[in-house]
Amino acid sequence: ILGVRDIHADHAASHIGKAQGIVTCLRATPYHSTRHKVFLPMDICMLHGVSQEDFIRGKQEKNVRDVIYDIASQAHTHLEHVR
Repeated sequence: ILGVRDIHADHAASHIGKAQGIVTCLRATPYHSTRHKVFLPMDICMLHGVSQEDFIRGKQEKNVRDVIYDIASQAHTHLEHVR
């Protein structure tokens, strides 16, 4: 952007983009769930014993919230790298 050529700026932009992508995916989860689609990482879901069906049914149990928290924490980690 504007001719800025700096490896540090590129690195920061990369982390910001990753954080924004994760947040967008989380924010869209209720919408996609109503259409029987889940785009969250299944390895994290399985770690907490959560299935795609739990999201589709709109469950809000602790293990579902833990999945969301873990994924949001990844976005936060990317923001910390930027700082």
